Amino acid sequence: MTVLATFARVYVDDLDAALPTFVQLTGEQPRLRFTYRDLDLASVGGYLLLAGSDEALAPYRGTHATTIVESIDHILRIAEQHGGEILDGPNEVPTGRNLTVRHPGGATIEYVEFHATARSTLA
Repeated sequence: MTVLATFARVYVDDLDAALPTFVQLTGEQPRLRFTYRDLDLASVGGYLLLAGSDEALAPYRGTHATTIVESIDHILRIAEQHGGEILDGPNEVPTGRNLTVRHPGGATIEYVEFHATARSTLA
């Protein structure tokens, strides 16, 4: 099973205000920018910025990172094998399929299996 990328999550109240700092820090332009539910998201370098109101962000703040993987089904098997708790998903999302797992020890990770268009942004 290959992890393709891992993004540190950064929760912000205004994506347009936050992006210039992260563009300068990383030297990169946003590779992905999309909306999901009441959130605006963008990936820049190794960061995934999630913007929204405190209320909109509240359900996501406990998730520590977003990891792009080859297969959500494989993550489901690993989670089951090691006693992970499925908190959400699998779901269809704008970039493919996702799944949120709380692993033994307490780490909560969102896993995303990108569809072809989103996966091309990793290159």
